[in-house]
Amino acid sequence: MSWCLTRIADSLWKPVGRILYRYPSSGGGNRVTSRTFCASSRSTSSFARPSSNAANSRCSTFRQKFGRFSTPARRIFSSRFPSLRSSSFPSVDPEFAMPEKKQFERLPTNVVPHLYDLFLKPNLKNATFEGRETVHIEINSPTNSITLNLVDLKIKSCTLAKDGSQLTPTVKLNAEDETLTLSFEEELTKGSAELQIEFTGELNDKMRGFYRSTASAADGEQKYVAVTQFEPTDARRCFPCWDEPAIKAVFEITISAPKDKVVLSNMPCTQETIDGDWKTSKFAPSLVMSTYLVAVVVGDFDYVEDKSDDGVLVRVYTPPGVKEQGEFALYVATKVLPFYKDYFQIAYPLPKIDLVAIADFSAGAMENWGLVTYRQACLLVDPKNTSASHKQLIAVVVGHELAHQWFGNLVTMEWWTHLWLNEGYASFVENLCVAELFPEYNIWTQFVSDVFIKALELDCLKNSHPIEVPVGHPSEIEEIFDDISYNKGASVIRMLHRYIGDDDFRKGMNIYLTRHQYKNTFTEDLWAALEEPSKKPVRAVMSSWTKQMGFPVIRVTASEQDGDSRILTVTQEKFVADNSESDNWLWMVPLTFSVKGREEEVCHSEVLETRTAKIRIPNVPEGAWVKLNPGTNGVYRVQYPQNLLDQLIPAIEDKSLPPLDRLGIVDDLFALVKAGQASSAQVLKVLAAMRNEDNYTVWNIIGNCMSKLRSLISNTDYSDEFNKFGRYLFKPIGQKLGWDPKPNEGHMDTLLRSFVNARLGSYGDQETIAEAKKRFAAHLSGESVIPADLRVAVYLSVISSGDEDTFNTMIKLYREENLQEEKDRIGRSLGAFKDKNILSKVLEFAMSDEVRSQDKVFVMVSIDMTKPGRELLWEFVRTNWTDLLRRYEGGFLLSRLVKSSMENFASEEMASSIEEFFKNAECSSATRSIQQSVESIRLNASWLNRDKDQIKEFLANFKYD
Repeated sequence: MSWCLTRIADSLWKPVGRILYRYPSSGGGNRVTSRTFCASSRSTSSFARPSSNAANSRCSTFRQKFGRFSTPARRIFSSRFPSLRSSSFPSVDPEFAMPEKKQFERLPTNVVPHLYDLFLKPNLKNATFEGRETVHIEINSPTNSITLNLVDLKIKSCTLAKDGSQLTPTVKLNAEDETLTLSFEEELTKGSAELQIEFTGELNDKMRGFYRSTASAADGEQKYVAVTQFEPTDARRCFPCWDEPAIKAVFEITISAPKDKVVLSNMPCTQETIDGDWKTSKFAPSLVMSTYLVAVVVGDFDYVEDKSDDGVLVRVYTPPGVKEQGEFALYVATKVLPFYKDYFQIAYPLPKIDLVAIADFSAGAMENWGLVTYRQACLLVDPKNTSASHKQLIAVVVGHELAHQWFGNLVTMEWWTHLWLNEGYASFVENLCVAELFPEYNIWTQFVSDVFIKALELDCLKNSHPIEVPVGHPSEIEEIFDDISYNKGASVIRMLHRYIGDDDFRKGMNIYLTRHQYKNTFTEDLWAALEEPSKKPVRAVMSSWTKQMGFPVIRVTASEQDGDSRILTVTQEKFVADNSESDNWLWMVPLTFSVKGREEEVCHSEVLETRTAKIRIPNVPEGAWVKLNPGTNGVYRVQYPQNLLDQLIPAIEDKSLPPLDRLGIVDDLFALVKAGQASSAQVLKVLAAMRNEDNYTVWNIIGNCMSKLRSLISNTDYSDEFNKFGRYLFKPIGQKLGWDPKPNEGHMDTLLRSFVNARLGSYGDQETIAEAKKRFAAHLSGESVIPADLRVAVYLSVISSGDEDTFNTMIKLYREENLQEEKDRIGRSLGAFKDKNILSKVLEFAMSDEVRSQDKVFVMVSIDMTKPGRELLWEFVRTNWTDLLRRYEGGFLLSRLVKSSMENFASEEMASSIEEFFKNAECSSATRSIQQSVESIRLNASWLNRDKDQIKEFLANFKYD
């Protein structure tokens, strides 16, 4: 699944320099606790017609799994990382301790399915559906009961056919555990049976399970689409099932729908019969797969189609009348499939793949096998109204979801603890194909600003979590679809890719996918596969990164010249956001180095295995600088002594350091500032020295630093002085780029122009605001349409100085627009108003029926741009918490709302107030987000108290040219 995390947000919001939203792109009674994991045995299955491994034992604990390490690797790992010897996980400060987890048990495996024969009949007008299923099951041991998952369904009838008898069980529903238990008077003996259930349900409006999406036709008629979204645990809302990723089965799906509707499922339709106004569509049996990958779509669509070079039929389904908007995604998909086939050396195993644009969709996209669903804004390209950044986003999202067809669908994590195997890997490999297809995107440089740095910003908190995080109850699972599972997971894979090299990485991927196809895996299975071709201690190195929370800071404590070699003394310790004493943890850190004169190459590499080490770097001239982590590939921060940092600053100014190294130095320094290990004045001096920077991604990091400083300074009386400094910093690059594209300019300059002009407008540059107003007036009159790449910059500048008439004009534009991308641009710009009364109207508009449920959160959080807006938003969330909780039922959107509405405050009073509120409010599904937000508030408060005077002095005494 794709939040399209940073990338989707940035496609619209890099111009304002902060992330306003992200899309989540999306046994045997063993009790799952914080220290116990369940494993499945490895049975062999045929590629041509695989059989389910659902009956495999899942009773191995993590310690048993850990015991499968080779003796040398086990000895190395346990001696270097004693905190992990008994599979323990870091505890957080009691102040931030998570509430006790709900008791939870995995489904018993004494009875498992191997085939579902499923019939569904949605009623689009009444928002209901009826269904029936025959589940072919295997009873592995004598039992009097069968337990499976179910929620929000009504059972009409239930029978079990076994050995020629029809048995009727007693039905018991457990709403809290989301289970259905069938009890029989007589003991069921081992063997095969058929479970037959009839049921009904509601096509809900929660964007989960089997739900109804709405859209307006060209004539204004309301149209409906029935669509499924099952990840992580919502297949049980559509049909009774064993809704765990390790309990795989084959699905034979039949759908009854109005005859004029398009009906889609995972596999091709093999038979269609018409009966009056209804048609029945029967689909080919699926491959063995998990329940969360089952998909059904019923509605009105047009489509474009093509075949990939390897013969797979690809279709992109769009709303009626705009099928040309699917052409770009179609092009990307037909190129991505052969790329992955070549990279993995395994063909896509299905005969077709459909990409479908859905009007109401909580995540960014969902990788259902053979039927991938997307938000419209994540799939459709209007050549006249889609920005370059958004087109790039769509390429990335398509690459992400199609990567899942192998990594997640063909091979699936055993339990949600290992979610990162799906999402972290897809978030890495999406960039491989995009870099191949669109080299002009310079995607790996953007990866660092959009993915890598976002992961580090979250993972230095005490309320972060390990990549492999123990989860049990469904209410816990959705909270780990976050920057750790996606972004840190991808960053760790990128570091590993550099460590073992691309050739061995590809070989290892092939081993992993071939060995475990149609089965379920643990993280250790991936390490074992990558270790085989590389002959490197992958398991020992990488386990320190996935099982421990956080990451290290590498401190250079001494530097000396020894002939033609440089000897650096380095130490590692956990990087902690509040600069408190860190835990006594160690990582195995793949260190790399570059040297002046060889800036583009890694001149030395070495794995740091101890707390402190002396590293000898050969062929370094005396006086030449040495830089750690070239390409910002390693998942760690670097702290240099002042004399070594001073050597690097000229290389930043003259841009002899590559962009990834320039931005890495600046971001590391800024992180140290926030943690109280460097001064804000120091980082402001470095930012001022970068005034002549010309790289988009480096500017993005500068903008990120400036946004956080601006949010902090909004709590002082010298915001105007900071805005003046912002204008000084951005003005030269703004004048160089101007408003209009230059002939033959590159993709990155297009992105940079929008970013810089939006920044200048936000800092109150009158020349920029005047030009924006001029262009906006011409846009309204029809004289000259604003290019899509500049609309956010223009909207924000106009709104920031706008009044109620401006608000009414923007609402009118929103109402008249059909393209979801443009609605997003308008809606998420509304928070730039400075008038508190108008901001209240923005909130009213966000909660109105004019804004889709999927978009309400993002319009709401847009008003967090200013301190008055931030205060208004929190009051709104506090007052309407019960309604918001009901509306989003603890999904991804609720977590986004929580963090965006809280984390930018900077006072102990606000932190305490929020804590007090949630003591008495239901918030179990957003607990971690709340705790992370409260921790961020206290960090901001400490930073403000520590540095506010020196920032004020710097701004007052700064010498403007």
